[in-house]
Amino acid sequence: MTANVTLQDVKRVAELAHLELTPDESQGMLYDLNAILDHVAQLNELDTSTVAPLAQVSELGDAGGEGSLRKDAVRPSLDRAAVMAEAPESDQVFFKVPKVIER
Repeated sequence: MTANVTLQDVKRVAELAHLELTPDESQGMLYDLNAILDHVAQLNELDTSTVAPLAQVSELGDAGGEGSLRKDAVRPSLDRAAVMAEAPESDQVFFKVPKVIER
């Protein structure tokens, strides 16, 4: 049984995400969200009784082949003074950026 998303659900999620959707976008989102739920419902029908549960891909060990994850290595970083000199605006410690989110 698949739970169907309603137009009211789409509007509520958009409101929570601070999105303004046009009626066409809302209809498209309604279709997309229901398609995602349908796909998840299909996945829930698969027999996973022989698959070991894991929380992270890294728990697979060496499943990706020899050297699938690189070893950590300390390397020198960029010179702060040189980087800050190239920034459009900085206080020589941090980059200054314009505010992009209004609430």
